Amino acid sequence: MQAPSPGGQRRPFAVILGTNEIASATAVRLHQQGYFTVLSHDPFPPVIRRRMAFHDTLFDEAITLDGVSAKRADGLRDLLVLRQQGQHVAITEMGLTDLLVLQIPDLLIDARMQKYQVTPDLRHLARLTIGLGPSFAAGENSDLAIETRPSKHGRIIQSGATDRPDGTPRPLGGRGEERFVRAAFAGRWHTPLEIGTRIFKDFPAGFLDNVPVLAPFDGVLRGVVRDGQEVQPGVKLLEMDPRGRDAVWWGMEEHAVKIAHAVVKALILHASRVRGGAGLFQVVK
Repeated sequence: MQAPSPGGQRRPFAVILGTNEIASATAVRLHQQGYFTVLSHDPFPPVIRRRMAFHDTLFDEAITLDGVSAKRADGLRDLLVLRQQGQHVAITEMGLTDLLVLQIPDLLIDARMQKYQVTPDLRHLARLTIGLGPSFAAGENSDLAIETRPSKHGRIIQSGATDRPDGTPRPLGGRGEERFVRAAFAGRWHTPLEIGTRIFKDFPAGFLDNVPVLAPFDGVLRGVVRDGQEVQPGVKLLEMDPRGRDAVWWGMEEHAVKIAHAVVKALILHASRVRGGAGLFQVVK
């Protein structure tokens, strides 16, 4: 089931777990390096920075990042067509078990950012596995790991664990954790607002079940959980950007881009250290 590239060689196959902005930036870079890349959706945690990610392609919305677009795949037949065409990143609700039927991935990346969850051992599920962020340990549950903590983001870990989460987000416009609003309880989220909307302190940005969720301060809605989604206690429902006219809520997010570049560097490092690495893991520097 391996489709050749136009040059006669098979395009390497990458699976990325997650559809958030980090997963999407990584997918863009891998696509640009010649990989057939599939984003596999996981509902936890919900994606809020949806204009910086391919996530909403799952709902038939057109998203383009750095000139790269994604197409929804509902089954293996769709994936085969997209791989043959070679023009898009694929995004799907199929899980890893389903995707393994297509082919053992050359590269598997866990970008779900499930910071406080038990992380399964990804090794042996692909030729190379990379874990992004907390809960990964190179040589234990992934082959390589990459730090996502702001002070260390992009650092490649070849042995040992990434830093544990400290609950301190990187500042944006002088605001930290207070720019997020989290779910106080499990329920269904509803909001009429679009990302990019300017709202003011205490404005009802949405409702969790029938309880109003208020904006924490004046600013621009940088991210918000998609309307109608079930959420669990503690997850981020929305994010505010306090920077006024300098607010950014679309395109490739800077932090995510740096991590995506680190993934490419990790591939180059791996290719230089394994026999035959100049084949599937040869990337454009």
